[in-house]
Amino acid sequence: MGDETRWLSDDEQVAWRRLIAITTLLPYELDAQLQRDADLSHFEYWVLAMLSETPGRALRMSELAARSNASQSRASHVVARLEREGYVTRERSASDGRGTLARLTDAGFARLKEVAPGHVETVRSLVLDALTLEQVEQLGAIAGALLRRLDPDGTLTLTIEP
Repeated sequence: MGDETRWLSDDEQVAWRRLIAITTLLPYELDAQLQRDADLSHFEYWVLAMLSETPGRALRMSELAARSNASQSRASHVVARLEREGYVTRERSASDGRGTLARLTDAGFARLKEVAPGHVETVRSLVLDALTLEQVEQLGAIAGALLRRLDPDGTLTLTIEP
């Protein structure tokens, strides 16, 4: 058998390593800002944001886990912490009585509105301000192409398309 591995070219290797560096460094920086300024992890912020964007500010726990790209266990753990802080409540689904809904409280929505400007500024500072408008459009197209491979059924991308 011959060697059929499609090795990375030098340009592909550079692009790949840069992507890996970003996926390592960026989550750390986003977490650090939110921990410092709001005592929230980036994932907790994301959960609050997902809830804030839905009708009634509520989602079934299974849907919340899918939209936040987390296991049911991780989503449940984070919602429990947010519930202790008064930002989220859990309740039985009124539609069928079987599922559990996570609902963003008024206090949780107020906290999200308080924290969002600092988070947006961090996103701008670390990512968007480093790019031209054309590069932002290219980044969106590149990220979209990768997401179609990583999330072919659109579970996560439903939450990020305009």
